[in-house]
Amino acid sequence: MKFLDEAKVWVKAGDGGDGVVAFRREKFIEFGGPDGGNGGRGGDVVAEAVEGLNTLIDYRYAQHFKARKGGNGSGSDRTGAGSDDVVLRVPVGTQILAEDKETLLADLDAPGKRAVIARGGDGGHGNAHYKTSTNRAPRRADKGWPGEERWIWLRLKLIADAGLVGLPNAGKSTFLSVVSAARPKIADYPFTTLHPQLGVVRLSATEEFVLADIPGLIEGAHEGAGLGDRFLGHVERCAVLLHLVDGAQPDPVAAWRTVRAELAGYGGGLAEKPELVALNKADAMTPQARSSRRKALERAVGRPVHLISGATREGVPELLRALFRVVAEHRSGAVAAVAAG
Repeated sequence: MKFLDEAKVWVKAGDGGDGVVAFRREKFIEFGGPDGGNGGRGGDVVAEAVEGLNTLIDYRYAQHFKARKGGNGSGSDRTGAGSDDVVLRVPVGTQILAEDKETLLADLDAPGKRAVIARGGDGGHGNAHYKTSTNRAPRRADKGWPGEERWIWLRLKLIADAGLVGLPNAGKSTFLSVVSAARPKIADYPFTTLHPQLGVVRLSATEEFVLADIPGLIEGAHEGAGLGDRFLGHVERCAVLLHLVDGAQPDPVAAWRTVRAELAGYGGGLAEKPELVALNKADAMTPQARSSRRKALERAVGRPVHLISGATREGVPELLRALFRVVAEHRSGAVAAVAAG
């Protein structure tokens, strides 16, 4: 299935049904009277986050969604039927934006969460509604109110506990394939990964977390260079970033600084997130290079750097444990915040 994380759709809620003008004409009722019913309410357009979806591909081919109009009122003071809602099923983590792509209408970040995107119109009043002691035979009935309509953007931000960042060919896809059941494309050329990948990392029967791999960043990505920064939104929700640096290149410090500059340029709080730095491809370095490059990177980062090899799994279990500790702290903090709220 093709990955699609952004789609533009048009939604139109149902118009309200019309009220009617009607009068009682039963036998033996001398004066009758108005009994025109009200119109029914038009259907809403609702977005719902559901589990089991991880792409917006359905909205590439169906881009117009319209709810039905409410039923018209009728005689005997009968109200028209209300119309059913139209429900857009989207992946968990989908944001709904206005046409300007800046105004956030809803953030569906939990399974089952729903948001009304366009409200249906109310039904118009029938003439029975306007009956008074001084106006016993009103001939007024209202049309139904129009339903809302708008263009909206659906933007998917994957729900993951940890995110992988780094330059192209830093070994992110290899690392994801080693620690999870995900099978991303792996090759020896830049930008092998063209869309985000998710993998579940299981440390034990009760300890697991979701790891997201996004396409590599290059200098100027926040200005559109390379694949740009459009995929960085998928790691905005992560509790921690795992920054993989290619140890086989001569200057890992420059590589680390390049990616950090792109995270800061993108914004969204990414530069402030907890970060674990790992010098990857230890199997491709000499003992001297291992020591010198690791020390240089630690001086730049200001904290310990993990030395790992995705190909041989050297240092990987210890790194995963460190990642899980940060994720567990974030989860416990989120639970405490919900309890306090």
